[in-house]
Amino acid sequence: MKQNKISNIAKEVIQFEINALKKLKKSINSDFIKVIKTIINCKNGKIIISGVGKSGIIARKWAATFSSTGTPSFYLDPSNASHGDMGQISSNDIVILISNSGQSQELKNIIQYTSRNKNIKLIGVTSKKDSLLHKNSDTSFHIPSSREAGPENIVPTSSTTTQLALGDAIAIACMIHKNFTKFDFKKFHPGGSLSIKLKTVSDLMITGRKLPIVEENISMKKALQIINNKKLGVLIIRNKLGNTSGIITDGDLKRIAQKYNKFDNLKIKQVMKKNPLSIEENQLAASALSMMNIKKITSLCVHRKGKTKKTIGILHMHDILRSNIN
Repeated sequence: MKQNKISNIAKEVIQFEINALKKLKKSINSDFIKVIKTIINCKNGKIIISGVGKSGIIARKWAATFSSTGTPSFYLDPSNASHGDMGQISSNDIVILISNSGQSQELKNIIQYTSRNKNIKLIGVTSKKDSLLHKNSDTSFHIPSSREAGPENIVPTSSTTTQLALGDAIAIACMIHKNFTKFDFKKFHPGGSLSIKLKTVSDLMITGRKLPIVEENISMKKALQIINNKKLGVLIIRNKLGNTSGIITDGDLKRIAQKYNKFDNLKIKQVMKKNPLSIEENQLAASALSMMNIKKITSLCVHRKGKTKKTIGILHMHDILRSNIN
């Protein structure tokens, strides 16, 4: 087969799927809104998604996307449902069945089961309005029929692409309704590269007893002992009101030692750097790293929103870099 023919086949397949998506976009109507309302009003139940064959694979993707965006859900294998797993469906649950034909034999038992329990809502997603699934659904969404890519219109391509896109549309609509943020998303993805990018200052800052805070009237001799004990290379200085008034690093101490022959009895407030930079705890750690690079410093004080003078932690550049943030 010639290379240009291979390329043309690929472009033709993609065009079929683009056409199907355009049809899907035009079909977003009040039925879609009913689906969203049904899902977001599910307070005491579960979202269970099922399908057969390629639609089953899409159903797994729906469940995974829903769960990662604030709508807990799981996939139910229709064959196993007929052999005991139907017990996973209970009152107040929402069952979503995805089927292009709406007539899949394996789904009939689930349809029958949900029909018998008025407290279980069935959402049907199908291309056939005269199908068993569509007729027995409490809420349904009709996916417009589109020609499948490839010879004979038999390979599930355009249909599964539209099913996939519809699931994403539902998940994102529910996500936005719930005010699900990137920080919520991070909680569900602790092991991914995205989670690293979304780490906040509070995730990495040093707090509690490890926090090297000292009073501004202590002597330099005492300050030197504390900075050595804390092993962070920095001290945060506060005044009698409990507000952060300065900062000093081990590098500063070396420069001070060169400037003064005897500096043990100096008060730390005499040589500290006043008004240290501070960052809000919910800022991204990447933003903190950028600030450090611009200001050419290695540590930042951390505060809660609006309370810049009340240090609750300290963030060191090394902790950011160890988290693979760059």
